[in-house]
Amino acid sequence: MKIDSQQILQIAVQAADAKGAQNIVALDMQEVSLLADYFVISSGRNDRQIQAIVDAVIEEEEKAQVEVRNIEGKDNAKWILIDLGGVIVHIFNEEERDFYQLEKLWSDAPLVDLSEWIAEK
Repeated sequence: MKIDSQQILQIAVQAADAKGAQNIVALDMQEVSLLADYFVISSGRNDRQIQAIVDAVIEEEEKAQVEVRNIEGKDNAKWILIDLGGVIVHIFNEEERDFYQLEKLWSDAPLVDLSEWIAEK
């Protein structure tokens, strides 16, 4: 069974949320960029939490037989990018996220409603 980008997105968002990722946002990139169908942007409070979020996303995607194509930035835990093909997951520390402001850079991409996938806190 082929898993589609929206299912990959849901798995990534729920895995990040389960590890307490902050400010999870998903951008629908389909009309805006050829890079991916979706970008997920989130942040962690510290290096350890960021690593836990990264590990959870990778583990859950691999369980669903999604190919993890590439992981960048894992050594410094300031901005980690996970390439899942149709979905690219960005996990930042707060300072890097404020600095790069990907949501503003890609502001022409519509936000995806994640309310059904994120637990109430």
